[in-house]
This record gives sequence, structure tokens and C-alpha cells, in this order.
Amino acid sequence: MSDLRELLFFYADSGADEALEDEPVNRLAPKQPAPPQPAEPAVGDRDAPAPPRQAAPARTVPAAPRPPTGPVSAAVPDERQAERARELARSAGSLEDLRDLLADFDGCNLKFTAKNLAFSDGDPAAEVMLVGEAPGREEDIQGLPFVGRSGKLLDRMLAAIGLDRGKAYIANVIPWRPPGNRTPTPLETEICRPFIERQIELAAPKVLVTLGGPSTKALLRTQEGILRMRGNWRTHITASGVEIPTMPTLHPAYLLRNPAHKRLAWRDFLALKLKLRELKDDA
Repeated sequence: MSDLRELLFFYADSGADEALEDEPVNRLAPKQPAPPQPAEPAVGDRDAPAPPRQAAPARTVPAAPRPPTGPVSAAVPDERQAERARELARSAGSLEDLRDLLADFDGCNLKFTAKNLAFSDGDPAAEVMLVGEAPGREEDIQGLPFVGRSGKLLDRMLAAIGLDRGKAYIANVIPWRPPGNRTPTPLETEICRPFIERQIELAAPKVLVTLGGPSTKALLRTQEGILRMRGNWRTHITASGVEIPTMPTLHPAYLLRNPAHKRLAWRDFLALKLKLRELKDDA
């Protein structure tokens, strides 16, 4: 029974929370025989001369368009919305302003399929800020990041080094849940990136933790895999030039699927604890 429960939880975390058909389908049932093919025509019918075919009217083939003679720049689809997002993010003078701007922003299609905006949770003045990729089902319902099964694991990981949600600031690169928990497209990430970068800049944490590969790649502008990046301190540079020590680590949802790798995340969180202690000693 516990295996079945874990399987159901896995389906829910993966976004498989809706039935695709009204009735269950028995895919193990024997296949129905193919419908009979129409009988061959009688000999007399085959030998009868076919009626003459009328010639098809001649079609005019349009001339192929000439290639442009000047240089052509590759256009990013909906680049206007990405530029608009950058302008709006720069105009936010506070986290409250940024949240209001995101609530009114209609340039990302994910807003129209999500139930709620999952902007942040925790203390905006905390020394450490943790950033994941996008909300899941429970996060979408409650309008808060990391409140589902992966969020509960994150709470335990924080508690293990003496932190909790009241002593950390938590957000996502994408503030709206993608339908069915699908992976956000590169364009969706690019449109949302200016908002999370401005959110980091306004919160001004002393230490940043990127949870999982997508958030690490988005905020550190890298294509390296998370298993190679994790455990090594990197630097996130804000638009104003402030350098923030950044620890890439494994996403809690990944750890739920691969519990053997929890030991790697534990090492990363111990390094985070040590970094926070060093910063406090230097203050």
C-alpha cells in the first residue's frame, strides 16, 4: 500500500492530476479484428472500359520569393514582451511594487493558465534567499512557493542547519505554474527572468541558493549540469553590480525521486551554514 501511495504522490507531483478520458481503457484486451475489406469487383466490371478522365485545368505556379539582399537579424519570438518585462522590472522600487507589476503583467501566457501568482514566501530581509524553477500544483493553489511535498522536504533541510521559512526568503524564476507541471519554454523563462533578477536585487540577500538545474542556469547564465555545479560556490551579479555568493544545489523534488542524492544536498547545506557563519563573523 505504501508503494501505491508513493506512486500516486509521484503522479501528482508530475502534474498527472486529471483524467484524460471519461471511461478507463483496458489496453490489455485483445484487439478487435480489422473490418472486412470491400470485395474485388466482378470480372466484367474490371474489364469494362473506364470513363474518359477529364484533363485537370492548368495551375499557375507562383514565382518563388526572392531572398532578401540585406543582412537579416534573427528575431526572438515575442521579444517585445521580454523587453517590456525588462523595463517593468527596472521600474520597480520595492518588492511590493514588483509584486504589483507581476500581478498586472500580461506578457507571459502562463499567467492565464495558473490559478495564482506564487511570488514569494518567508522574510524578504533574510540573509539567505532560495530560488527554484516554477510552482507546482499545491503552490499554484496556495499562491506560495515550495508548500507541496518538495516544500516540506525543503523545510526539513533548512531546519537541519538551524533555519526555517521565517529566516529565509523563497521564490521561483517562474511565478506561475506551467500547465501540467510541464517544463517552461526558453521564451517563458526569458520573459520572467528580469523579474526574479530584480527580486533578488531588491531583497539583497547575503547568500543565494539556486535549487535545481533550471534556476541555476537562468541566474548564473550557464549551461553546465547541476550535478557538476552543485557544491561549488559561484557568484550572481545583480544589474547594479552587486556580487552575491551563490550555492547551486539539487532541487527537493529531484531528491524525492532520488533519495540517495540527499547526502549531496546535505553537504551543500552544511557549506551554506558555514558561509552564513563566516559572514556573521566578518560583520
